[in-house]
Amino acid sequence: MRRAWNLAGVAAAAAIGFAAMAVMFGTHILPPSHTGWMLTGTLGPDPVQYWLGWTYFARSPWAWPPGLNPDYGLELSSSVFYSDSIPLLAFAFKALRPVVEVAQYWGMWNFACAMLQGVLAWRLIGLATAHPLPRVAGAALFVLSPIMLARLGWHFALGAHFLLLAALHLCLTRAAAQWRLLQWAGLILAASLIHSYLLPMVAGFWAADWLARAVAPGRRTPWLAAELPLAPGAGVLGLWLGGFFALRGGFGGTWGGYGHMQLDLLAPFDPGGWGMVLPDLPGPDHLEVGDSYLGLGVMLVLALGLVAHARRPVPWLRARWPLLAAVLGMWALAVTHRVSVGGHVVELFALPAGAQAVADALRASERFLWPLTYTALAAAVFAMIRGFGPARAGVVLAVLAVVQAADLRGGFAFQERPYAPGAAVAPLRLQDPFWAEAAARYSRLRLAPTGMQARHWEEVAVFAATHGLPTDAVYLARLDPARIAALNAEVLDRLTTGRHEPGTLYALGDEATLAAARQGMDPARDLLARFDGIWVLAPGWRDAPAPGVVTR
Repeated sequence: MRRAWNLAGVAAAAAIGFAAMAVMFGTHILPPSHTGWMLTGTLGPDPVQYWLGWTYFARSPWAWPPGLNPDYGLELSSSVFYSDSIPLLAFAFKALRPVVEVAQYWGMWNFACAMLQGVLAWRLIGLATAHPLPRVAGAALFVLSPIMLARLGWHFALGAHFLLLAALHLCLTRAAAQWRLLQWAGLILAASLIHSYLLPMVAGFWAADWLARAVAPGRRTPWLAAELPLAPGAGVLGLWLGGFFALRGGFGGTWGGYGHMQLDLLAPFDPGGWGMVLPDLPGPDHLEVGDSYLGLGVMLVLALGLVAHARRPVPWLRARWPLLAAVLGMWALAVTHRVSVGGHVVELFALPAGAQAVADALRASERFLWPLTYTALAAAVFAMIRGFGPARAGVVLAVLAVVQAADLRGGFAFQERPYAPGAAVAPLRLQDPFWAEAAARYSRLRLAPTGMQARHWEEVAVFAATHGLPTDAVYLARLDPARIAALNAEVLDRLTTGRHEPGTLYALGDEATLAAARQGMDPARDLLARFDGIWVLAPGWRDAPAPGVVTR
């Protein structure tokens, strides 16, 4: 009977996650053949980036390391890791490609993240009680978390918050030393093959657990020494497999370094577009703003958790100081040395240049609030169960889950609009007959100048991917500025001197490249014309006129 109840609880927790996704996004994103919702432009450029990385990666031969993705970016290419295409799934579906063709796996991924969030929360709360009501209600609160839901709305890989719940679960449980080593190595490896921001968070939980075992005399074993290099080594292995080390420079990105996308101290209480009850609060002006709201229901859980703890303290909380130190340390990493309160920034100190360069790789530091949020929520639920009793705590948690859902109606409505059902496959934006003929006559498509989201990159890259043409029109998480500059200089010189690369079609994005193309072209052989608003240089086009294509 107990096993049946447990399975029913797991199913209920997973169903809550499924329902949340179905309400927010609709089930039309689930079929792997449906790509229209990603490519219509309603979600911004990020989903297009994910699809491009996967599409090129799926068609390319296996390389070593396996994450390399040479046709997406040409000289600027790096790996499927930097297109945020979730290397863990990209590897799996590429291996399955001879059996099944998957055009997109992000719909399935989003649903799986929310369902696993519910299941892991169910297991986590099960450490405090076997009563099903507080476990299911608590799982709903973990699922109805804006810090996760916001990520699943556009930055899909970062929605894998179930990894953080799994890591927290390991910190709060015991296992045989060798089994714990395998658990941590596997979890860190998975994080490294999902997203680079989740990796240090999971590693932070591991460090807390390792330290807790190291300072406990009865838990020190030779396996603990072996774990010190092997667990983080699994993360390094995953980064290498995914192609992280294919990039030689540009780790700081292009949208501000560390300390410029920091956590505002009011952000957890600022509803932004999510909350319907509390007033908006002032905050900084950066890309991460609005994704750290806790929700009214969770705030009330935290407050009641403090009351319950004062009423009947949880005895083992004091012994968990390594865990507390780890999550507070990650919170400090989120706040940074440039403390923001309501958008007013005070720089406490300046980082040394070397430290700043390293920290710039984690420029979106606001995200490091997540481990503290989930740890605090779990502690509050545990305290409520102990202080009020499982049954009463379950009723209160169920009510607060309803409060949380009601408060987040604004966020659900905001996310629902860009996900409105549409065409299963989005039409190409480049519709002139010239493009289809050019795809048959050229073997690669260059964008000049190129760079991070250069002008026309999206329509050019989607067209190139659809027709199987390698391209340097890219949007990647990180690009090496030196390589961009060198490539643009080389292409500009080729255009100016007429030394065009064989088999290459050029899409021109500014007046300088257009002038260079005019200077270096041979009007008797080459075509310089505008199609769908994009100037194109087609070297050798007039050598064999394309039937049915009108030049202008």
